[in-house]
Amino acid sequence: MEPTPSSHGPIPSISLQRASAALASLFVGDSLAMPVHWYYDTADIERAFPGGIKEFEAAPEFHPSSIMSLHSTRRGGRSAHGGLSDSPEIIGTVILKGRQHLWGQANRHYHHGMQAGDNTLNAHCARVLMRSIIASNGRYSRDHFLQSYIEFMTADPPRHRDTYAESYHRGFFANLVAKKPPHQCGARTHDTPSMGGLVTIGPLAMSSLLHGAALSTAQATCREHLFLTHPDETLGRICDGYVALVAGLLLRKAGESPDRYLLEAAETTMGIDLAHMVDRARTDREIVGGRYSTACYISDSWPSLLYLAYKYRNDLKAALLANTNLGGENAHRGAVLGGIVSLSCDSTAPDWFERLVDCEAIQSEIAALLAPLPV
Repeated sequence: MEPTPSSHGPIPSISLQRASAALASLFVGDSLAMPVHWYYDTADIERAFPGGIKEFEAAPEFHPSSIMSLHSTRRGGRSAHGGLSDSPEIIGTVILKGRQHLWGQANRHYHHGMQAGDNTLNAHCARVLMRSIIASNGRYSRDHFLQSYIEFMTADPPRHRDTYAESYHRGFFANLVAKKPPHQCGARTHDTPSMGGLVTIGPLAMSSLLHGAALSTAQATCREHLFLTHPDETLGRICDGYVALVAGLLLRKAGESPDRYLLEAAETTMGIDLAHMVDRARTDREIVGGRYSTACYISDSWPSLLYLAYKYRNDLKAALLANTNLGGENAHRGAVLGGIVSLSCDSTAPDWFERLVDCEAIQSEIAALLAPLPV
């Protein structure tokens, strides 16, 4: 039987508590990792932050692994694969207005100028989705989201403090400028099946499930949303498994262990014996950065996330600190991981959440998203 809240009674308070904690932890996990996002050598993290990241930090001026200068400012992908030279500029002209000059500089931090407790662009897009659902009376609307996303991304000046836009953002707006309909602007590049695509899925899945959607309906809605920006079947299958995991953890009975849901997610999505992997690993680095790359590609980032989620399922702070100090795609991985671990342990890290730059606004958005649907 598909897990779903009762349509004849109030949502259990434990499920609301879990959802609120999970949404808060999405933004905590993203912000904690932001200063060392895409550091691919853990020794570089140690050099920049002796002893590793322990709390929110500002983005350093120098980024040892940055290749932002190689990325196309005209579309998704790298500059060498950016298409014709007469393609219109996207960065600085359509999105990230006033920030293109930062892209051509060697070792420029991807999140240049962001302060301790700031969130990256993808986490801001999760908030765009949340506000769109709230404005649509608690229901997801594809067209309303697209309108909200386009308005947010093209604002002048930008409504966020980030410097970098992932390949999928650039590809989407290159297609939009080329007059494609918004719902057909999702671009396919080498990194379309990546962890960044899942950052907005958690809020949508939890909202749908808490408002009475069956699991299969929530999965279909989340796939439709995912494919607006990440049209990839492999990522779609992981998304289905992720939504099923969210449903199991969110709607399980009070006191019920999260273990079987995490183990089932690893088995059904990747064919992994997660308990065996965690038991055998001597260090986290043996798995995340050893067996699996720390890069964004979902084939490595998803099993890495599941490993961390299961090992640290009862300790959110330990999970997010471990994730951050492993480097690589740790901000988007941290956003998704934060949600899963909070659903597992029924709590967040309020002392960290309260230090987010946008804490008050995010808290209001979480409360509005989880409010009962209007009659």
